[in-house]
Amino acid sequence: MRTPLSRLIFLSASLLCLGPSVHAQPVSTPPAAAPAPTFVAPNVDWRKDLRVISGVSVAPNGDLVFVGADARIHRTDAAGNEKWNFAAGDLGRAYPVVTPQGTVLAATYDDTLYALDPAGKLLWKTKLDGDIFATPALRADGSVIVATAGGTVHALDAGGKTLWTFKVGAPVFSSPAVAADGTIYFGAQNSRVYALTPSGEQKWTFTAGSLVFSSPALDAAGNVYFGSSDRKLYALDPAGQVRWTRTTGLFVNASPIVTSNGLVVVGSYDGKVYAVNTTGEDGWIYTAGAPVAAPAAELSDGTVIVPDLSGTVHAIGKAGQALWTLSTGRKIDLGVTVSDAGTLYFATEGGSLNAVRGQRPLAVGPWTTFHALPSATGRAPSPPELAAAAQARKAAAGAPLTALKPAPGRPAPTSSPAQPAPTAQVPRPAPTVPVQPAAPAPAPAQPTAAPPTAALPPASTLSSQQQAIVAARIARAENGQVYLPLGEASGALGLTLGGVTPLTATLQLGTVALPVTVRVFNGVPFVPLAALAALPGTVARLDLTSAPAVALTRAGQTVNFPISLQQLVPLQGRPEYPGVLNR
Repeated sequence: MRTPLSRLIFLSASLLCLGPSVHAQPVSTPPAAAPAPTFVAPNVDWRKDLRVISGVSVAPNGDLVFVGADARIHRTDAAGNEKWNFAAGDLGRAYPVVTPQGTVLAATYDDTLYALDPAGKLLWKTKLDGDIFATPALRADGSVIVATAGGTVHALDAGGKTLWTFKVGAPVFSSPAVAADGTIYFGAQNSRVYALTPSGEQKWTFTAGSLVFSSPALDAAGNVYFGSSDRKLYALDPAGQVRWTRTTGLFVNASPIVTSNGLVVVGSYDGKVYAVNTTGEDGWIYTAGAPVAAPAAELSDGTVIVPDLSGTVHAIGKAGQALWTLSTGRKIDLGVTVSDAGTLYFATEGGSLNAVRGQRPLAVGPWTTFHALPSATGRAPSPPELAAAAQARKAAAGAPLTALKPAPGRPAPTSSPAQPAPTAQVPRPAPTVPVQPAAPAPAPAQPTAAPPTAALPPASTLSSQQQAIVAARIARAENGQVYLPLGEASGALGLTLGGVTPLTATLQLGTVALPVTVRVFNGVPFVPLAALAALPGTVARLDLTSAPAVALTRAGQTVNFPISLQQLVPLQGRPEYPGVLNR
């Protein structure tokens, strides 16, 4: 059966009629998956023996801050060239916290928290009641929450003076996390997780089955996630009630993250990485093959990076599949730090700092890396902070990937020769963010500006890398609703994107915040065309002059998003379109 072109044009135009609803409909006939790009393991761009012993944090200007085995606090530029160092009284493993003003807050085993200005000059230091293993948490007012092995949680003001203390009665190695409402969460060596008010009063405690080394992670709704030595990942609501637990094969001492697509990701000593939807259903399970003690980090294209104790860095795709591995042969027990420029930093046993350039920056989400941000502030990012992060990471999120290329003369491996390729398991898809078994196109979930362009050339003429970019710019149609990729469309219209969740997003137009619904296809967020076309000065139309495309025009610029006519008007058996053609 063939449908006349005049009918196709009529039906396509009718689909672009913009109704009041912008809510997504259930998937009916999903389009064919875009060709999966081929990844090879990137090279370490540089490795320097900087004697790094703590976690590495990134300052707002891209500088790196860490504590060295020489008991000094170091600040280097993004290339590892030292700017200054400051002599502390002992070693320290906690990540330094870098404030938005560039001040460094560093904790060491001499029971002391140091505050240094951006030039390395001591502002103040405060001695507490025990070694500080946990990374401090910075509150929005500049005060800081510090937990000690002496069993006390301290609140210090911006000048280092004590505001209040809370006696736990057991060592605290879990780094405190501060929620949007100011609630402070942490775990302790009495197997309990605590919630304190901003003024230091106990709200509730929850008793796990064993010790809690894991630092809590928070989602956008304020739910709390942590691991325990009882082999479980826990999810609690803000009132301390159990939402769900996920049993693993061994200890869960690593700190979880919450991805931009609503997955709680954490590694276990059983050698696996677990991705569990925030409602408690498995998204995927990845076999690393060695114990995992370090937190993961989510990149802007949905890739999850996590190292294991054998010294292998794993890149895991959005469906839990192995993308690449990088073997160092030296233990890695601290997480990979990701700069806004898309450089991955990690320290190996012995203190060598490694840098891998040309990758994606962090995804913008509620808790996509240890302690929420590369500066390790440890509090739930506010909407303005998320919007600023999206803007800061915009260039790197849209840059070509250095590892997105085929190996010369042979298929690209998914792991380095020294490490067996991990296997991924996909027990069942998560309900709010479908996880497809096919490898999705690595489209950045963050906004990327799209220049005015004509319809794209046929896929057969494009490289794998170009096909991946094209896949991010293809419009979708489902049940009479047209969708455009959220990041590309918002960037093309000059909008600021923030607050992205698996269901909603906020578009900032000047001083006006516009909430829109989000529809996720293959892990990539899309926005209804109706929501964008309703913006002042925006025109949407179907362009059939060359290849079919949705043309979006605003402020004199037009961007085309190719669309398949088969999606717009899928061929069906008789009766033929009874609701349209047979009236």
